[in-house]
Amino acid sequence: MVRYAGRYDHFVGGEYVPPASGRYFSNRSPLTGRTFTEIAASTPDDLRRAVDDGRGAAAGWSRTALAERAVILNEIADRVEDNLEALAVAESWDTGKPIRQTLGADVPLAADHFRYFAGAIRAAEGVRSEIHDDTVVHGFREPLGVIVRALGWDYPLLGAAWCLAPALATGNTVVLKPAAQAPASVHALLSVINDLVPPGVVNVVNGFTAVTPRGLSPSVFFADLDGALHDRALDGFATGTSVAFVQNGRYEEFLDAAVERVERLVTGHPLDTSTTLGALVSEGELARTTAHIETAVRSGARLRSGGGRASLGGDLDGGFFLEPTVIEGDKNHGLPAAPVISVVGFNDFDDAVKLVNETETGTGVSVWTRDTGVGYRAARAINAARIWVNSDHSHPAEAAFSRESRSTLLAGYWRDKRITMTYS
Repeated sequence: MVRYAGRYDHFVGGEYVPPASGRYFSNRSPLTGRTFTEIAASTPDDLRRAVDDGRGAAAGWSRTALAERAVILNEIADRVEDNLEALAVAESWDTGKPIRQTLGADVPLAADHFRYFAGAIRAAEGVRSEIHDDTVVHGFREPLGVIVRALGWDYPLLGAAWCLAPALATGNTVVLKPAAQAPASVHALLSVINDLVPPGVVNVVNGFTAVTPRGLSPSVFFADLDGALHDRALDGFATGTSVAFVQNGRYEEFLDAAVERVERLVTGHPLDTSTTLGALVSEGELARTTAHIETAVRSGARLRSGGGRASLGGDLDGGFFLEPTVIEGDKNHGLPAAPVISVVGFNDFDDAVKLVNETETGTGVSVWTRDTGVGYRAARAINAARIWVNSDHSHPAEAAFSRESRSTLLAGYWRDKRITMTYS
C-alpha cells in the first residue's frame, strides 16, 4: 500500500517548508482524474532559498571523502531496491504509466544508476604530469556547487536518478524541480532516501513550469528487416516510438503488421501488470493530444488505428486514457508523443537521415536494420545524443544521461583545476 501525504511543501535544508506565496495546487491522478494530494506552488523566492541552502551545504558535502560518498550512494540504491514496489506504484499513480514499466524498468534502473556512480567516482583519477626534475602539474576535479535540474513528467524517478547520482558522486548539492503534472513521485523517493544525506544536499522545489517532452523517440525502419529482428522491430514500433520512418520498399507490408501489433496493446488499469498502455499524464495533455489528432485528420492525415478517448468505466471513468493511435501523413509528426505514432515513408539512407535530423528528438533515436554497416552509419549521421541500433529505450547507467548532450558521465558535474608546482 502506498499512501501519499495530503500536502507536499518544498523540501529545503533537510525539512519541509511552506511556499513563500502560501499557495498550493491540486495534483490529480491520471488514473481517476481526481485530486490525491496538494503541491506547494513556487515563486523565484522559493528557488533562491533552496539554492542558498544547497550552497551552504556544498562546502561540507564536497569535502566528504569519495569513499564515504560512494557508501552513501550504495545505501541510496539499497533503499530504492528495498522499496521497489512502493516507488513503482507511486510513479504509476502519479504519471499514469503501466506498473510493468515502472516496476520492471524505471525504478530498478534508478537504483542501478546510484550503484554505478558509487563505483565510477572511486575509479576516477586525477592527473599528474612531470614537466622537468623539479616542476610537476597536478590535476584536480572539483564540484560545480549547486546543480538545479528541472524534471520532465515522462521519467520523474529515473530523471531524478540521472541527476542525483552523478551530481552527488562528484560532491555537488542538488535542487530538483519536478514537473507540475507529476511532482508527487519525487517526494515518494525523497521519503525513502532523505535521511541518508546531510541537510541541504538534496532539495526539492515544486510548481515550476513543466518540462514537456516533445518529439521524444523517432525510429527508423529499413526495408531489410525479417525474421526475429522484424518481430522485435514491430514491438519497438508499438511501444517505443512517437514517429516512425518506414522505408518505402516494404512500407505497406510493414505498416499493416505494425498496426496489428499496436491493436494488441492492452489499455487498462496502470496498476494491473497485464496492462501495456496506461493513461496520459494530465487532462491538459489528453486535450492537446486529441486536438492534434483531429487537426491532423482535417488537414488530410489518414488515421490507421485508434484516435479516440478510451473509456474504461468504474473508478477509471474520469482517467486520462487514449486509444493507441497510428496516423499517416501528419505534417507535424512527432507532436504529440505516445500513444500517438506518426508514420512517414522514406526512399533511401540519405532521405531517412534528413527526415530524422529535421525532427526534434528527446530521449533518442532507434534504427532498425539487418545491415550493421547501415546501422552504424545512420547512428553517426543522425544528430541525437543517444542512438539505439536494433533495440529501443534501454537506459543502462553506463550510457547515462548527462547535464548536456555534449558531456558524458561525470564530466558535466565538475570542473578541472591544474596546479603547476615547482619544488626548488
